[in-house]
Amino acid sequence: MSDLHMDLIIIGAGPAGLTAAQYGARANLKVLVIEQLSVGGQAIVIDVLENYPGNTEQKSGYDFAMDLHKQAENFGASFFYGAVNILKKEGNIFTVSLSDGSVSTASAVIIATGAKPRLLDVPGEKEFSGRGVSYCATCDGNFFKGKKIFVVGGGDAACDEARYLSRLTDKIILIHRRDSFRAQKALVQRTLENPNITVRYNTVINEIKGDKKVNSVVLADTKTGEVYNEETDAVFIFAGTVPQSALVSGDSLNAQLDESGYIITDQKMATNIPGLFAAGDIRSGAFRQVVTAAADGAVAAHNAAGYIDEL
Repeated sequence: MSDLHMDLIIIGAGPAGLTAAQYGARANLKVLVIEQLSVGGQAIVIDVLENYPGNTEQKSGYDFAMDLHKQAENFGASFFYGAVNILKKEGNIFTVSLSDGSVSTASAVIIATGAKPRLLDVPGEKEFSGRGVSYCATCDGNFFKGKKIFVVGGGDAACDEARYLSRLTDKIILIHRRDSFRAQKALVQRTLENPNITVRYNTVINEIKGDKKVNSVVLADTKTGEVYNEETDAVFIFAGTVPQSALVSGDSLNAQLDESGYIITDQKMATNIPGLFAAGDIRSGAFRQVVTAAADGAVAAHNAAGYIDEL
């Protein structure tokens, strides 16, 4: 991509970034969206987006994200697929150095980089990633039809993904380190009532074993201390997320972060750096849902446009 000057650069093309792109472009701003991986972010792994307001057709997260992408493009937003190497600010101008060697500048930037799956950091996890260890049920579930699967986690994602996998096999074992789930009550109830899902509380994985692929796990009971080995074909891990805030926490920018590394904003989605906004899962204190990410994106773009007008 050749060097460009934009009004607004949005880093990240999940629901927050795509909504921000739509609102920014509708405000007649020159908008560039930069995405390193794929449009849609974590939303694309949602099997059925059943709790988005007005979405009565049981649309998938992928289809929803593609609609957001099309809307943003129709309003005039531009897209670049690649990594951001450096983000810095000099005076009132942000400079973004891209992976293809080009440089883009803008008066305002919205960070919508979201968060990545948190690893268990147990022996065998990295070694068998893609060979029985997965962090995405809709991506890899079909490889394990009729197989025995361990699902790890206690939040919305773990319950959602376990339910999806239960359509593919009746041998789902959902383990959680505590004695109750932290997921929404409706999700927990459906999970507990699912005949294809067995729930084990107070249980953790100490090790993932295998040869060319996963064939067993070492489990531990957190109350009794019992350690035992059990055969399995796959391990799907949904143990939370890690914020992708490195771009704004280095030497070139020093945005204020909370103790977990999420970006702190005010109600306008503004950070402590004038012209820098954050939206979606990357934001401290966010209720991490598609609907709230989209709302964050709209608010961030609206206030970025106001900031640009004041310059």
